[in-house]
Amino acid sequence: MRKFNIKVNGTSYEVEVEEIGGGGGYVAPAAVAAAPAPSAPAATKAAPKAAAPVADGEQIKAPMPGNIWEVKCSVGQEVAEGDVVMVLEAMKMENEIMAPCAGKVASVQVEKGDAVETGQVLLVIA
Repeated sequence: MRKFNIKVNGTSYEVEVEEIGGGGGYVAPAAVAAAPAPSAPAATKAAPKAAAPVADGEQIKAPMPGNIWEVKCSVGQEVAEGDVVMVLEAMKMENEIMAPCAGKVASVQVEKGDAVETGQVLLVIA
């Protein structure tokens, strides 16, 4: 276990990180403990869904693994480039997923609470 002190928005945290594996390079932490813990609604950890047929158009894929916190669009809705179409929660952070182009939402492949993997199609804009 290695201990680190970090400061986030003026609040100091003491963090313990367990190093797993050996060798050089980045090793993902196996366990992280921090105090005080921010309060957030409990997210449902669901298994990734089976892949549904994907409509033709611009596919928006998950940039990282996480849970869908909020779906802000629906099939048939017009979106502009830069509109926030989803919020993906990863590592206790909410990441806005924005439309890379203007168009109409052709399909939404996930719903609130779904667990997603990197590269998984979230929605398609036609």
